Amino acid sequence: MDGRDTDLKKELDATLQTRRELGEEYESALVDSFLEKVDQRIDGAVERRVRRQMAEQQMATARDSRSPRTTDSFGERFGFGIVSLVLAVPLSAIGGGVANLPGLLVAWAGIVGVNVVQVARTNPGLFSGRRRTDKGDTWDG
Repeated sequence: MDGRDTDLKKELDATLQTRRELGEEYESALVDSFLEKVDQRIDGAVERRVRRQMAEQQMATARDSRSPRTTDSFGERFGFGIVSLVLAVPLSAIGGGVANLPGLLVAWAGIVGVNVVQVARTNPGLFSGRRRTDKGDTWDG
């Protein structure tokens, strides 16, 4: 039992003791008084929960409204570039060996395409002529 339940139990005990002292003619008034206290306790708990949920929703909305910053670190970008170059060697050999120059061009077009998509993902607005500065302002480039 927590502290609130203990307080409510004390209130009920006091109400029952008062009923014993005053008699049955005051029973309905005592019960109404006790139920009013229970209602107030429930209303307070519901109000606290609603306030907490509203605050959580406001926090979630505030987090979502912030402009997404790039989460890629230099190490991730560097690693992606290294992996692209490492995979370029066997892809070039396979493309060039199977279809000569056209196969080599297709392999490198795929490698360049994957890297362009990666750059566009980490730098939104790069190809639309608008870039983000550190302060979040945009400028036409």
